[in-house]
Amino acid sequence: MSAEQKARIGEIISQHRSEKGLTQLQLADKSALSRSYISDIEAGRYAPSVKSLVSIATILNIDLNFLLEMTEIQ
Repeated sequence: MSAEQKARIGEIISQHRSEKGLTQLQLADKSALSRSYISDIEAGRYAPSVKSLVSIATILNIDLNFLLEMTEIQ
């Protein structure tokens, strides 16, 4: 996954999280991920696994197909 794709996924997750009124810690608690991992995803430092994407997308009501296309997993 390119740095640009990681950054775009992070932006989308951050935007949806903010729209839902959740902090990174709240999202981390709901998704059973660490707050630092959420932060790293949002900052584009890490490419989330499919399992992490499914968890985050479900909580934030993001179209999972869109996120998976961004990761080039088809």
